[in-house]
Amino acid sequence: MFFGRMRGVRRRKAIRSVLVVEDEPLVAFDNEHALTLAGYVIAATVADYDHAVSAIDAGGIDLMIADVTLHGDKTGIDLAAYARMRDVPVLFVTGSCPAHARDLALGCLAKPYAPRDLIAAIEAADSVLRGAKPARLPLGFSLFAETD
Repeated sequence: MFFGRMRGVRRRKAIRSVLVVEDEPLVAFDNEHALTLAGYVIAATVADYDHAVSAIDAGGIDLMIADVTLHGDKTGIDLAAYARMRDVPVLFVTGSCPAHARDLALGCLAKPYAPRDLIAAIEAADSVLRGAKPARLPLGFSLFAETD
């Protein structure tokens, strides 16, 4: 009986609300769908730097997932630098993970990826934000943040 009750107990998550920054509409839709099914709240889905900055400034974002290539002059790396100044953690989700921007994000999930890998990457980020070591890292995911 005791073990049955413990199994249902969940640790408080650090990530509940996610900003999706993706300039490919089908990928953005797939990300929204997977995140919603996994119980996350979509703070906003945007395709460019300016709209992402507006969403960040509005507050209430626990994590931003961002492609590196965006519409316009500014990149996802520029956006990650802005998010860092606003204390919003970032995961890159992109075709080519930017090794030179490791200090701006918790990690990077390489495209193409399965929805389960996106959720697992976010769960790994959640562990890091709570000061824990992630249970597993999904295929194609590079963790940039240090864990003890």
